[in-house]
Amino acid sequence: MLDNYECDNQLSLFDFIADNKPKNYKITKPVRLIEIFSGYQSQYMALKRLGVDVESYRTSEWCIPVVNLANAVHNNGEFEKTDYSKEEAVEILLKYGVSNDGKTPLTKENLQRKSVDWLNEVIGKFRATHNVGSVCNIHADSLGIVNCDKFTYLLTYSFPCQDISVAGKQKGFSKENQEDEETSTRSGLLWEIERLINECDELPQILLMENVKNIVGKKFIDDFNKWKEFLESKGYKCFYQVLNSKNYGIPQNRERCFMISILDENANYEFPETIPLGKVMKDYLEDEVDKKYYITSEKAQKLIDTLILEGKILNERTNERTNERTNEQTNERTNLR
Repeated sequence: MLDNYECDNQLSLFDFIADNKPKNYKITKPVRLIEIFSGYQSQYMALKRLGVDVESYRTSEWCIPVVNLANAVHNNGEFEKTDYSKEEAVEILLKYGVSNDGKTPLTKENLQRKSVDWLNEVIGKFRATHNVGSVCNIHADSLGIVNCDKFTYLLTYSFPCQDISVAGKQKGFSKENQEDEETSTRSGLLWEIERLINECDELPQILLMENVKNIVGKKFIDDFNKWKEFLESKGYKCFYQVLNSKNYGIPQNRERCFMISILDENANYEFPETIPLGKVMKDYLEDEVDKKYYITSEKAQKLIDTLILEGKILNERTNERTNERTNEQTNERTNLR
């Protein structure tokens, strides 16, 4: 099935089926891809480019602008517009669980203020991208896992990293904290995957997790191990490693933890060896760039001043200006005397 695909300086999820390692798990059936926290479906994009026999089977993404982007990328923006009444459309979107900013859900009152055309367009784009809605609202039957003898179900879950990353507040993803709305975190949405797996009669044969390196750091390793132990209790064998994109042909120092879980306790998996870096960032930059993509000094200064006034960046410039104005006023008074 995969004999003819080409992979130029890219890591394939299917590189572990190499014939010279017969003990390694081998995918032999068409892949039905289920992307939870799907974003613009980068996993599907990668597999298509690799020539894998893959179907975008289900996605789960609640942020409307991101769903719009996914539809633009994978369907050229095309979709079949629905013709629901406003009342019907609002109820459908409430069942999905949708958001305009990826942080707060749109309420019934929010949706009722939208035009019926807007509501039907959102529904159309969700359906065009096989989107079943927010991970918090879906259940095992939403995943549609059937005929496992004919298909390999690959479920990906690149869950939010904001509460794990060293660049964030590191509130973590403890399961215990998710039980209280005040202490729950976006990264803690991982445990919705546990709920889904527990609900499944038929489990996906392969799971793929990706998150920041810090997930296996000292602060969060215990919670990571709890998650891994849960998967093992369901019959998965887990393999994880921190990979750096610069070691796989991409000129970027980007470390991410990947974990592949295979529903076979006797399965084997070895992460691919690194490859030489043959390109630098300059190779990816355009020689000519339209002026509309540049920001002028005037616009940059206006943005900086706005951020200072909103307290979003350090106030050093404001302090400097205050001192300058104070000195000017002092000089003026001295001159008046």
